[in-house]
Amino acid sequence: MTNTSLSRRSLLLGGAAAGAGVAASGLLVPGSARAVPRPRPGRVAYPFLLGVASGDPYPDGVVLWTRLAVDPLALDGLGGLTAAKYDVEFQVAEDERFTRVVRFGTKHARRDAGYAIHVELTGLPSAHEYFYRFRIDEHISPVGRTRTAPAAGSTVTALTMAFASCSNYSDGYFTAYRHLADEDADIVLHLGDYIYEGAGAGFRPHSGGREIFTLADYRARYAQYKSDPDLQAAHAAAPWVAVPDDHEVENNYADEIPDVDPPGPAFVQRRAAAYQAYYENMPFRRSSTPDGSDMQLFRRLGWGDLATFHMLDTRQFRSDQACGDGNRAGCTAAFDPDRSITGEKQERWLLDGLHRTTTTWDLLGQQVFFSLRDQTAGAVESFSMDSWDGYVASRERIMRGFGAAGAANPVVLTGDVHANYASDIKADWEDPSSRTLGVELVTTSITSGGNGSDLSAGNRTALAENPHIRFANAQRGYVRTRIEHGQLRADYRVVQAVRTQGSPITTRASFVVEAGNPGLQPVPAR
Repeated sequence: MTNTSLSRRSLLLGGAAAGAGVAASGLLVPGSARAVPRPRPGRVAYPFLLGVASGDPYPDGVVLWTRLAVDPLALDGLGGLTAAKYDVEFQVAEDERFTRVVRFGTKHARRDAGYAIHVELTGLPSAHEYFYRFRIDEHISPVGRTRTAPAAGSTVTALTMAFASCSNYSDGYFTAYRHLADEDADIVLHLGDYIYEGAGAGFRPHSGGREIFTLADYRARYAQYKSDPDLQAAHAAAPWVAVPDDHEVENNYADEIPDVDPPGPAFVQRRAAAYQAYYENMPFRRSSTPDGSDMQLFRRLGWGDLATFHMLDTRQFRSDQACGDGNRAGCTAAFDPDRSITGEKQERWLLDGLHRTTTTWDLLGQQVFFSLRDQTAGAVESFSMDSWDGYVASRERIMRGFGAAGAANPVVLTGDVHANYASDIKADWEDPSSRTLGVELVTTSITSGGNGSDLSAGNRTALAENPHIRFANAQRGYVRTRIEHGQLRADYRVVQAVRTQGSPITTRASFVVEAGNPGLQPVPAR
């Protein structure tokens, strides 16, 4: 894979400058960064205020995304635009100056799709870096950087991957996203809670000031989040692979069962609106286009002979939380073998993929805490019914795909809990000396929960009651990984504060997992 000295910040700012600096309308010409004048009626103001993105890289292509808006905070969710459609040109090049253009064309940004554009590229060489941009009238978008995945089975020396979750706009600045943009990652995973649906009258209030329910509401909320320059920088820096959790729809929902209100058509309609807006605002392939209140989210992506990403959906098919939501002690229903957090179809799909794996590492990108986590100090035990602890048999069935029966080096990647954790996955959670089957790496939030602290009371309890949990921290940030055939290294990157813009970032802790030797090994601080 090629490298570039161009910083991700320069990509974003340079692209925006290009959009502001072209004086005449014109077509983006292959092999040239200039615009050929072409008069056009009904011009709009600069419409790329939500940035650009790419995602779901395959060996022969990747998805490019943008969404038009001239007034992102318009509460009708249409970004201040009125026409039925706009013609938007796209251009893909091998260099950031667009002198070696390999793809170009036109897509329609339609009103009924929230003026979003998805360009699903195919036929490109594998393991290759590209730059892309969009244009409408005289306006050129920011420039994004993306790449295709290595060919299946091809030799890959190393992969830099970062993963993040839980970015509540009202809780603070997205400074961690800005730092993530500078990590020069090959790929970024987002594990849920990309937006929050609540009123959010916090540090940076949500526009509208109320909980969202309709398609217009969700579109407007996404537009506010995607107007953030730090989030835009992270999207422009690398292709993303995303899965939602609950707040993209409603807190702690389960399948078609809402958190508070009784199940019924109103919630199904809300879920359909939420999924439609989520698709419109993320770089998904056509295969994930929502069908009413359903959306295909679990999927598998490969990275040569090095890694396989199994991206899971733990909301759309789950059984309702046992014994009600929250932390519960003595909940026997949590052990019911008929209950599932993935649904039967997805469970079979995952186990089949783990059994057939041919890569060194199998990475399960998913949403909620996988490892057992007793959350009460002392003899009484209590567990979160919203996590895999509320679906014990479901977790045990997945763990049968680890080790000798399947994936030799499974790594579960998790978000949701607004804290960093690192855990060994034990064959018997109650016996610390039992075999270690894999590891779980949990990323903290980008902002959710506010500034945070190094070690919360809940973290202390988790460490004291669960010997397989090796690390806990309640600051904000993300996890950066360096994956090679011999080892995976995880660096827990944290910012000092999210309510101080531009807060610096440091590495709070690092762990190494050796291939063929499951278990976390702390890396001594320098």
